[in-house]
Amino acid sequence: MTDKTVSGTSLSRRSFLKSTAATAGTAALFSAIKATFPGGAFAAGSGPEVTGTKLGFIALTDASPLIVAKEKGLFEKYGLPDMEILKQASWGATRDNLVLGLEGGGIDGAHILTPMPYLISSGKVTQNNVPLPMYILARLNLDAQAISVGAAYADLKVGADAGVLKEVFARKLAEGQAAKVAMTFPGGTHDLWIRYWLAAGGIDPDKDVETIVVPPPQMVANMKVGTMDAFCVGEPWNAQLVNQGIGYTAVNTAEIWAKHPEKSLGLRADFVDKNPIATQAILMAVMEAQQWADDMANKEELASIVSKRAWFNVPAKDIVGRIKGEYDYGNGKVVAESPHFMKFWRDDASFPFKSHDSWFLAEDIRWGKFAPDTDIAALVGKVNRSDLWREAAKTLGVAAPASDSRGVETFFDGKTFDPANPSAYLESLSIKRVA
Repeated sequence: MTDKTVSGTSLSRRSFLKSTAATAGTAALFSAIKATFPGGAFAAGSGPEVTGTKLGFIALTDASPLIVAKEKGLFEKYGLPDMEILKQASWGATRDNLVLGLEGGGIDGAHILTPMPYLISSGKVTQNNVPLPMYILARLNLDAQAISVGAAYADLKVGADAGVLKEVFARKLAEGQAAKVAMTFPGGTHDLWIRYWLAAGGIDPDKDVETIVVPPPQMVANMKVGTMDAFCVGEPWNAQLVNQGIGYTAVNTAEIWAKHPEKSLGLRADFVDKNPIATQAILMAVMEAQQWADDMANKEELASIVSKRAWFNVPAKDIVGRIKGEYDYGNGKVVAESPHFMKFWRDDASFPFKSHDSWFLAEDIRWGKFAPDTDIAALVGKVNRSDLWREAAKTLGVAAPASDSRGVETFFDGKTFDPANPSAYLESLSIKRVA
């Protein structure tokens, strides 16, 4: 690798020293680094506090930035030769290993569902409800999750309108066999996408169906043996379902909310607070990997890398099409150049907008995961560290958004979310658990 980021921005001493104009809170960080990154390395004695740590990932395409940073030597480039990227069995296992931390035999950070650092920091999903403070440092991707249904529903041609399932689901419920709808973690992104989709179609996800938790790599196998009717998960599992002829994609989640946030890079707060230089090094390696992964010229190689046994252990053909925007929904619908492919860098994909985290918290209030009186702005302020992303961006010489808010967001059913007024959004929803 050279001393340039993937975008071609040279990490010269001049450009690095320009970043000393960062906030006063980061002055110690910059004074600690006595030189630039010649050839990608820190000068002796001025590098990261540690040579690496352990980060977790789930076998999902949006974990690609962590895998690329490891495979392409980017962690080593930024002074972290001993970084380990470890596969996790489920999001529940990810949570448990984060609670353990590196010193307890676990991990210090992970590719993670964006709401999870909030649920963990608040003690909502931890043993004995003990909070574990966490930070979100970056978003890993936008778009390209999907909701899939079994082949048994082929005649209904289920799409963006979940309402076509309302009658058949009601009939199953009346017969004592409620339809089973799978997601990956209660209160996580996949849970919220499928709940939003069902509710928009007039189906109450808590009363009209049974929601179940299934780890992403087990989704296809469970659909094959008939233990579920629909699921929401990231790729490559929706594509694999289609390729195996077991079901079809009803809707790409970007058709529900265009350019929506998805996974995040989350780290234990104590690691970040103790290791500010190492944290910046992790961020820069991941951000450079995101730029590489976002380049259409690299998609074939990206699919080849993540398909390896050590990472996803799935055929590259189940990955490559959709990351290039080639969507065969499996129901006769084929989109050759979908705008809803996964974004790793473009459209500010890497920046952790606080406004987006506010929506996830509002939805978790909607479904009873957080109390109605939760101070959304205060909680986002504690967990979301967009300031650290901005510091890394200055060092890399890449642009950062002017604001931490992307403004009002509009969904496929016409609903709007104003991050300045989450209560108005919640009041506009007809199916919810909060008054």
